[in-house]
Amino acid sequence: MTDVTLYTTQVCPYCVAAKRLLSQRGIAYEEIDVTGDAAKRAWLVEATGRRTVPQIFIKGLPVGGYDDLAELDARGELAKMLAA
Repeated sequence: MTDVTLYTTQVCPYCVAAKRLLSQRGIAYEEIDVTGDAAKRAWLVEATGRRTVPQIFIKGLPVGGYDDLAELDARGELAKMLAA
């Protein structure tokens, strides 16, 4: 089990960017493709209040999308969250 879960779709440049950032940092992640899965998309909206992808969870907590992930990384908070 990984600490990071990404909910993505097949055609999503921000999903690609999020996966690239995580890979560059050597952070393992689980990817869940929600393309065409209305039930999973509805759950994401309920869990996060957002309709966009990627939706990124760290240790079960929603942290937002790619921009939020990049900001956490730039502030050094991503590493701290994963180390805790």
